[in-house]
Formats: sequence, C-alpha cells, structure tokens
Amino acid sequence: MTELKIDECRDGVVDVVIDRAPDNLMSVEMCSRLTALATDPPVDAHILRLRAVGEMFCGGRDRAGTDPADLVAETRVLAGLHRALRESRLVSIAEVQADAAGFGVGLIAACDVSVAVRDAMFWFPEIGINLAPALVLAWLPRLVGERDAFWLTATGERIPAERAERLGLVNEVVADADALTEAVSRRITMLRGHNPRIHAEIKSMIRTFNALDENQALETSIHRLTVGALRRHEGAAAAANAPS
Repeated sequence: MTELKIDECRDGVVDVVIDRAPDNLMSVEMCSRLTALATDPPVDAHILRLRAVGEMFCGGRDRAGTDPADLVAETRVLAGLHRALRESRLVSIAEVQADAAGFGVGLIAACDVSVAVRDAMFWFPEIGINLAPALVLAWLPRLVGERDAFWLTATGERIPAERAERLGLVNEVVADADALTEAVSRRITMLRGHNPRIHAEIKSMIRTFNALDENQALETSIHRLTVGALRRHEGAAAAANAPS
C-alpha cells in the first residue's frame, strides 16, 4: 500500500500524497518520511504540495505507543514533523479536499498556505477518548486565540471550512475539487515567480519575531533588513559587472 507518496521534484514542486484509506491516518513512519523531506529537500525544490486522496484529508495519526518510552518517542516524531514544516526552507501548501481531524488539522496548520473545499469539516476528537491534546495546544492558541482553542479542544465541535478560514486555520475556501486544484496551482504559480531564498527568509523572520515582544522584534528587524539590503546591493553590483 502506498500510504505516503513523494514524487520527484518537478519545476520546483515536490508533490506529496497521503493515501491510506479509509481515514488517511499518519503513521510514525509516514511522519518521519515527511520530516526528512522538509528537513533535507532536493536542491531545486521550492514548494511542498501536500494533498490526499479519498474521503478524508487526514483523520489524525496512529496511536501505537503503549509504554512511556514508546509514547515519548512517538510524540517526538509528531512534534518533529510540525517543527520541520515550520522551519523548512520549502513553502508548504496543504490542498484540503475533505475533512481533517486532530493531528490532520495540525498538519494543515503547520503548512505555510492551506486551501480547503467548502464542505470540509475540521475538529479535534481527543476529548472523546478523555485526552487533553497537548501537541495541539502547543500551537492552536497562538493561531486562533485562547478562547477558541479551549472551546474546540474541550468539546470536539466540528467546524466548517469557512469558520476555519475565519479562525486562520486555512487561507482560502473554494467550492469544489476542481476549484481546489485551480486555486492551489494559481498560488504555486504566484510563489514560483519569486526567489525561494526570500521565502525562506520570510519564514525565518516570522518564527523569530513571534518569539519576541514588539520592541525586540523591531530591533531585530534592523539587523535583518540591513543584511538583506546589503545582499541585494551586492547581487545587483555583481550582475552589472558581469561580462555580457
């Protein structure tokens, strides 16, 4: 069974497909493979396009661990994937064709861009098995605010894609599968028109500034902007002096 298909890089895009019917649960091995790609991508890769087949985008992840050592190791892999997507030089795009639950919502949120079909639903089911979703709560309040993070995890309420968009879990909601493919392709074309290095720098700055208060972020921005401007001037000068 395919489970996770990672295509060769084509025109700067690596296509990753979750194919593990019926619920497209992510196993530890699948998470490890995706982490490896995000951490050490092909040299010419710019975009990671994450999509799925079937009636679920991702229903969560396998819960294989039973003893403390296994549970710690398993959770480290899950947290490592979330971190790898955020820190990767690749721009990641989630193409959400159907419902997502638990860790599946986390995958979408960890991507830099996400587009979903209108009838997709999002929820956190852990409350149903008497579990407080610690990994989810490590990132969800920062994205949607404490009140919505509490409500969504405390009740397991299913929310439609349009509310997920208002909360910041997705960038765009489209009518159907055809519109989804078109919207993601359009966004890839827009991104591919710009320098991958600058996209990596933008991601790095967002992570850095999020950890600082406003004054610290402004001070840090002075150094970042100076370095970037000098690099730009040096590049322009080198291009001007290059033999024709």
